[in-house]
Amino acid sequence: MKYSSIKPGTVWKDTNGNPIQAHGFSVFYNEQEKLWYWYGENKEKTDGKGTIWHWGVRLYTSSDLYNWEDKGLIIPPQPEDLTSPLHPTWCMDRPHILYCKKTGKYVAWLKIMAGEVSLFMSVLTSDRFEGPYTFVNRIYKPLDMDTGDFCLHADPDGKAYIWFERPHFQLICATLTDDYTAVTGEYSVHYDGLLPPMTTEAPTYFERNGKRYLFTSGTSGYYPNPSKVCMFTDPHGEYTDLGDPFIGDKSGTSFSSQITRVIRVRGTDQYIACADRWMPQWYVKPLSKQIISGMERHFKDYKPDTSPQKAAPLPDTPQRHKENTSISRYVWLTIEWEGDKPVIRWQKEWSI
Repeated sequence: MKYSSIKPGTVWKDTNGNPIQAHGFSVFYNEQEKLWYWYGENKEKTDGKGTIWHWGVRLYTSSDLYNWEDKGLIIPPQPEDLTSPLHPTWCMDRPHILYCKKTGKYVAWLKIMAGEVSLFMSVLTSDRFEGPYTFVNRIYKPLDMDTGDFCLHADPDGKAYIWFERPHFQLICATLTDDYTAVTGEYSVHYDGLLPPMTTEAPTYFERNGKRYLFTSGTSGYYPNPSKVCMFTDPHGEYTDLGDPFIGDKSGTSFSSQITRVIRVRGTDQYIACADRWMPQWYVKPLSKQIISGMERHFKDYKPDTSPQKAAPLPDTPQRHKENTSISRYVWLTIEWEGDKPVIRWQKEWSI
């Protein structure tokens, strides 16, 4: 089957006829290859009944943003080594890769969650985007902080940043070292003091006309929730909150999606918000009052631990996972502009 349009929320298959398995993903344009690259969490072996959360990081390429060719795993799992952050039982999420001009290396950051308290990053490097990747930091807590969802960005001058959720009460922006494998001591705190479902996660960076933006979602597990967008000029300066970017979203669920990447179509001013629909069976079901009240009760007496969080060994027992994210779908929608504010409206089908 060959696609000539995008239908948000439907099953999107690769050129072999298989559902695309690249979740919590990123998309970028490879200038040398003249191809779009889409990479993310491979969930092909996840069934919601066993101990497999992921099966590595998978790559797809496309010349038109419609039809995607499966290029295989660029970061494979390590199922024989329970002490590895890449063991498929550990929750490896949201891979992001930057190219460092200074070192000539591709630098991959992975969010890892093992149990309820082990929240850290793994950092790997490679001479080629397609790998193989080797660990630089297997268990890394930037600024001695627990880490949740994150994104990376490098400016044209080479200075790079990471934004990450400090679960569940802050959004941190930290400057990366020159080789992009760690953070310096420069950082700032944003969206401070919020609790779920209002605290922010899934930061997604993009820029337009000299202004910087972040999309973020609320925190409610796999239940979809409203999003926010903020605007700023200095990553460590003041962020101006612009409210919910989703227009006409009566369900309050960001059209049952969570943004993970924004791309600009080559040679145009067209921007696309690329999102996951983690649980398609919950489509257009708003976050219920029962769930919200349950979260409020659970976090009523929650006191964020601001003490330094040191790395700890991984658990020695595989985890069971009840979420079948292999059936997750994708919601790609065009971004419109109301002044400086990006807004997103539902489209059943659209073309670039």
